[in-house]
Amino acid sequence: MNSSPIKLKQKLSPKASTAKAKRDLVMAKTPARRFKKAQNQRLGQRAGSDIHHKPDGSIKRVSIKNNRGNFGNGTKTE
Repeated sequence: MNSSPIKLKQKLSPKASTAKAKRDLVMAKTPARRFKKAQNQRLGQRAGSDIHHKPDGSIKRVSIKNNRGNFGNGTKTE
């Protein structure tokens, strides 16, 4: 499994890891993120699809590949 191109865990120093955990927690607790999380939990997750939140506030069920791959545009510029 060492030759896998997928790295599941970032290699961070203990100090950097602690700082990242704090940043992630602050981001996860913003009002907009908490609203989206609650909405996702109400709607429920299905295998093979994600719930995409559009900029206008509406939602749409899309394939996991499209939602997590930024609809073919990649995620490097996000």
